[in-house]
Amino acid sequence: MKSLLASTLLAAGLLTIGSSFGFAPAAKAADAICYNCPPEWADWASMLKAIKADTGVDMPGDNKNSGQAMAQIIAEKASPVADVAYVGVTFGIKMKDAGLTQAYKPKHFDEIPAGLKDADGHWFSIHSGTLGLMVNKDALGGAPVPACWADLLKPEYKGMVGYLDPSSAFVGYVGAVAVNTGLGGTLDNFTPALEWFKKLQANQPIVPKQTAYARVVSGEIPILLDYDFNAYRAKYTEKGNFAFVLPCEGTVAVPYVMTMVQNDPHPEAAKKVLDYVLSDKGQAMWAKAYLRPARNVELPKEIADRFLPASDYARAKAVDYGKMEAVQKGFGEKYLSEVK
Repeated sequence: MKSLLASTLLAAGLLTIGSSFGFAPAAKAADAICYNCPPEWADWASMLKAIKADTGVDMPGDNKNSGQAMAQIIAEKASPVADVAYVGVTFGIKMKDAGLTQAYKPKHFDEIPAGLKDADGHWFSIHSGTLGLMVNKDALGGAPVPACWADLLKPEYKGMVGYLDPSSAFVGYVGAVAVNTGLGGTLDNFTPALEWFKKLQANQPIVPKQTAYARVVSGEIPILLDYDFNAYRAKYTEKGNFAFVLPCEGTVAVPYVMTMVQNDPHPEAAKKVLDYVLSDKGQAMWAKAYLRPARNVELPKEIADRFLPASDYARAKAVDYGKMEAVQKGFGEKYLSEVK
């Protein structure tokens, strides 16, 4: 499974994805509700527009994080509102175990590597990202761009470092796993990460609960623990001076998944959405947004050339995502009691 993931994560572009995808614009729009499809994250803004244009399904953006999405679906279990959810892989596993999902295998489901999907289709990866540092260089006040996790503990970065709440947001938890992995910890031992977060408190970190892309672009948060795709998006599309850093000690790469909510109110619209995000066109759109496609296709060369070198990505490791899910609650409780 790790070799399959690695090939997907580190491929450099020789394959050109075709321009004819077979979607005919629908004349009449339907509605579907996705929890945690934020327009500022992973270029969901473009994806939502494309879904409506090509399938007729009107799906508004939603700025929950993974934990908030799951909590809302639990609260609404007797009368579901959401049709689909986009969450970190550990939350996909949790949602299935809690009976919140239904099985659906979209078109191209069989092309997703086995370790990146539930065998029955309760959740499946649509793309993946690598966790590192998104840096607004113009907001550093003359400080150098940090190269390592250890650098963020230096006094010169006081008030500059942000990370999403690891007890709630999936990307926050991934950040904790990344720090822990880089500093020599394991999924059975989070002591290195907990000690690092405790030390970081002296630098007065900023801890938002939801996606903070705009706050980095504005300079409010000069350094954010975030994914490569958000950093590259800022670097190549925003006005400013941005960088992405894969910390010298190491980091992790993880998939994001989608799932169909159990007893959702608009199942046919939901299926169209899930088919679309795995289609050739959907996967090409994720690649253009600097995400690694879930299907075993290589990134277009013009996109791959904008990533850090493969030698840097060698520091990004795959982990046991089932085990990562199993220990998430315990880590969250320790973080809240020992750090927050």
